[in-house]
Amino acid sequence: MNRCPWCLGDELMMRYHDVEWGVPVYDDNKQFEFLVLESSQAGLSWKTVLYKRENYRKAFAGFDPWKVSNFTEEDISRLLNNPGIIRNRKKIEAAINNAGRFLEIQEEYGSFSSYLWKFVGDKPVVDSWENDSQIPPRSELSDFISLGLKKRGFSFIGSTIMYAHLQAIGIVNDHIVSCFRYKELTSYR
Repeated sequence: MNRCPWCLGDELMMRYHDVEWGVPVYDDNKQFEFLVLESSQAGLSWKTVLYKRENYRKAFAGFDPWKVSNFTEEDISRLLNNPGIIRNRKKIEAAINNAGRFLEIQEEYGSFSSYLWKFVGDKPVVDSWENDSQIPPRSELSDFISLGLKKRGFSFIGSTIMYAHLQAIGIVNDHIVSCFRYKELTSYR
């Protein structure tokens, strides 16, 4: 079975690749989860974050944006002392701030998912990469969405983070064409 090379050699990475990566996500809590995890990843490997995912789920109230938006300085201290997550104050504060901004978009658009999917007319962008080296770290779409979110007050949400988010939630299908998931996920068009 052919897979994207980035996941090979690690069971958890392969399971994530085979089951989640690139599958269209319309659930807002899952959208928020990926935003928190991807902004935490900045400067690190996805594998590092993926292995801390369950710790993040516990530390960030099951990725409930309303609960996270109400975190206090005491919660920040608790998180900074939690060895199960990446203990970076700016990333933690960004997650709390972004939860509030996330809720504002939900209020305005009905859901955060609706807000994001409107940029692609509710249809995934399907790329046709032959190998990993062709996959860009960002795109015009991620540039545009990232800039819009920054204008709305989001932080730690640059174009590269946004591109990773779009890939994870299936707005962009960046499985290489020889990967078994490429064809399966192309059917979501």
